[in-house]
Amino acid sequence: MLQETIGIMFDSRMYRGIPAGRTGQESLANYEQAAACFGLTPCFIRLEDVDPDTKTCIAYVKKEGIYVRQKMPLPPVIHNRALQLRRSEQHQVTKLLLQGIQVYNVRNRYRKDHIHEMLYQDPSLRQHLPRAVKATPESLAYMMEHYDDLVIKPCSGSIGHGIMRIFQKDGQWKLTCETRTSRKGWATFRLNKGQLPSATLRRIFRHAYLIEERIPLVRYEGRPVDLRVSVQRGNDGLWAITGIFAKVAPAHTFVTNIAQGSKVMTLAEAVDLQAADWHLLELEARIRSVGLRIARTLASSLPHLADLGLDLGITENSQIYFIECNGRDQRYGFRKAGMTEHWKASYRQPMAYGRLLLDQNSRIPRQPQTYDRGLY
Repeated sequence: MLQETIGIMFDSRMYRGIPAGRTGQESLANYEQAAACFGLTPCFIRLEDVDPDTKTCIAYVKKEGIYVRQKMPLPPVIHNRALQLRRSEQHQVTKLLLQGIQVYNVRNRYRKDHIHEMLYQDPSLRQHLPRAVKATPESLAYMMEHYDDLVIKPCSGSIGHGIMRIFQKDGQWKLTCETRTSRKGWATFRLNKGQLPSATLRRIFRHAYLIEERIPLVRYEGRPVDLRVSVQRGNDGLWAITGIFAKVAPAHTFVTNIAQGSKVMTLAEAVDLQAADWHLLELEARIRSVGLRIARTLASSLPHLADLGLDLGITENSQIYFIECNGRDQRYGFRKAGMTEHWKASYRQPMAYGRLLLDQNSRIPRQPQTYDRGLY
């Protein structure tokens, strides 16, 4: 039983919704179906219910159609879908790893500037990286001198919050940002003397922000488009592309995050192949090649990585650029794009990789564990 159980680690908020099936965009049914393909039974856990000293946990397991919370031996392999942001939580996960518990996707949020630096170390990827610098008064002045369109984003931001665009049009600098005063949540302001407001400057210099050249993305009905590329390890342990879908920014903003209201569709629907004189298969092959190279490069520096959602952009002249890396890919975009099989595959691949880790784990000689039967 122990070797056939795989753990899925959720945040507390999502974990509490399990009995009622209210787990946001995470599909429990997909996890169960995917795990069953590889002879596994998923149990759903949260870090605070794990006791590393006794190697036990309290987990939700489905029995006779309902989720039952029970104490059980800690699964030897755990797929992390929680955001461990506190140092104490990271220490807990490290302790599990040192005890031989295989946790994959140990961390799933990384600073944007750190990711950019890692990718820049690979010479073959530099052509796919927009110019980006950490925000300082000097770097802001430099970037505004050399580029007419810039994006300023928090290094640790999420789902499009905190992102700003500054651009020059007809000799006038403008700022687009989130604001509570606008009905749509975003507004554009003219900048006096080409300078950002003092409150904005204090914010981006006090916290870690990245200033990035804005890529001239291809457009759908006049709105910028980028791509979500799901890159995952499977039962052979190798990186592969699970699927690609397109995100079209809403009319009121330049941000393509689904949480900000982007329209989701297939690559073929979003890109006018005839107008661009592109070939879909050739374009997809190039996107896949760049996505795989990015995943392999990051995995060489980030241990236990297995599941990434990459945001890539394409320009009108078919250049491919890296925009962002998501360590906890929100897979529901495939479902919204009508790509149901890809959506299910995005759950299946991590379970296949978990099966591989379980099989490898079982071949490593270990001292027999003794459990207090009274606990169960």
